[in-house]
Amino acid sequence: MDARAIIGWNLRELRVSQGLSQERLALAAGIDRAYIGRVERGSENVTIATLEAVAQVLKVSVAALLTEPDQGALQPAPLRAGRRPKAAGTVPPRKA
Repeated sequence: MDARAIIGWNLRELRVSQGLSQERLALAAGIDRAYIGRVERGSENVTIATLEAVAQVLKVSVAALLTEPDQGALQPAPLRAGRRPKAAGTVPPRKA
């Protein structure tokens, strides 16, 4: 597995395990959502500054993004698409 694939694998694993969408992670890290997607697919060369920004949002060390996954590990599953449902009992006010 090459370095870009390892970083993408770890990024997706950490992001999904924390319940963050690509959009929320990108916003918090100050980068573009599409860029996060390209990094996760292993098609983007990531700078150290970007790794630091993403690691800070995920509350992990940069080394956690560079660690090769265990042999035979399953690819991280994506988050379920769409918005989360609103909490029960919260109804937006109606306009008059």
